[in-house]
Amino acid sequence: MRVNVIKDWKISTAYYTLYFSLYSILTKIGIKCEIHSCTIAFAKRFLREFFSEEDPDFIEDSLKARIDSQYYIDRTVPDEQYNKMVKNTPWFLVKCKSILIKLNEKKINEVRKKFKKALAEKR
Repeated sequence: MRVNVIKDWKISTAYYTLYFSLYSILTKIGIKCEIHSCTIAFAKRFLREFFSEEDPDFIEDSLKARIDSQYYIDRTVPDEQYNKMVKNTPWFLVKCKSILIKLNEKKINEVRKKFKKALAEKR
């Protein structure tokens, strides 16, 4: 992200760093979810213990910024969002690495149990 000089590439690189940092946690838990919005929703619901309420919102806003910058020529990403992504993405990556270290078998099983319960309630 820091090597890129083009704003659109920085936005894309920052977003994918955020997404794959979060996705690595799901992978360690044993959850495969390739729909970005579902990955974020999973974190909001089942990883509250590890993330603040603002963290998933930040990723959602970054997803929107990435979509706007990659797919639409008539949309712009506000400087405030762009600067927030550039500033906070490295911090989020470190946070996710820390979570991965803390995730032991007991915690993983707790998250899986909550997820299975939620799935059973939907049926």
